[in-house]
Amino acid sequence: MKVRDLAVQGALAAVALVAAFLVWQREPAGAPGEVTVVDAPARALDGVRYEDEARFVELFRDAQDRDRLWVRLGYKPPKPVPPAESVADGGTPVASAGVDGGTDAGTAVAAAVDAGTAPVAANNVEQPPPPRELRANDVAEKLFPRFAPLRAMRSLGELDAKKLEEVGLAGTQRKLTVTVGGKAEVFSLASPAGGWGTPYLRRESDGRVFLLGPALLPDLENATSRLVDRRLHTFDLGDFDAVVITAAGASRTFTASGKAPGPVSLAPAESPDRPDEFARNWHDRVWRLMPLDLLGRGEVPPGGEPEEAFRVEYRRDGKPVGEVKVARGDGGFFVRTEHTTGWARLHSGVDNLASEAAKVTAQVSSASGK
Repeated sequence: MKVRDLAVQGALAAVALVAAFLVWQREPAGAPGEVTVVDAPARALDGVRYEDEARFVELFRDAQDRDRLWVRLGYKPPKPVPPAESVADGGTPVASAGVDGGTDAGTAVAAAVDAGTAPVAANNVEQPPPPRELRANDVAEKLFPRFAPLRAMRSLGELDAKKLEEVGLAGTQRKLTVTVGGKAEVFSLASPAGGWGTPYLRRESDGRVFLLGPALLPDLENATSRLVDRRLHTFDLGDFDAVVITAAGASRTFTASGKAPGPVSLAPAESPDRPDEFARNWHDRVWRLMPLDLLGRGEVPPGGEPEEAFRVEYRRDGKPVGEVKVARGDGGFFVRTEHTTGWARLHSGVDNLASEAAKVTAQVSSASGK
């Protein structure tokens, strides 16, 4: 009797474990009243693409590592402008921003042109540069799974031409594409004139219209500032115990002590009991460098590979942790680290930092001569 009771209890426990596992694996349920637009698990999601008439943004999984996300930023080829719309007073060519609704993509394009990252269409023949692929940040990691399953506030069914015009879906050039398991689901996308608000989606496969929540698309539309990983390092102050600085053909090793918020103290390896304030202040400025413009994976700076000005290597217990390379190229200085996808343009004022790097390493020869 006891044996049978134990067997029954064991079977019930096994069933409970299986049920708990299935519940744990299940996708989270939507809020009350929500409708499912794309019914697929997040692990099957390959990529998400937002586009308007001027540019596009893609958030996608790495081909070799599906746990890693990338952001692809690009511009569309300029459309030919009719002659009647292409001249202003005095015959000066002008370009139309051509932006639907509340997002000023024309302003974004103009800013990119000023930064040297996108060309201005001239005589309707100049083509945009290749798209940039950049590492996605933690905001992108949280945003990505919200597209599978993709849920909307409610479904409006199929709308006639007049209603489509009223909600901003007639003739819109905004698109949202969700790719699951290699299959793309394309949506026309509209938004109120005053901003994103609660945009409408029209599924192109069956014409059904949905009212999307207000918080899903702004990150995609502003991907450059919201979804791109702009960090130079993934380690922090205190995660290294030695720093090797190389400049002007000389290298010098410092022991490092301290941790964030820092700055860390640096002392020459040959005299670890004598902290070097000059080196400490210099390194603190290097550590706080902020990239102005990130170049994409495989992208080369204008004029080719820049010439290295100085390099800082970080070590712990004799093993490399990371490094910073600062180089001079056409248009200024660039930085590259163990974490960046490539070179990144730096702000002005790095000249002093580069010249002072030579002073830091030059102290080796004076010290050794004593």
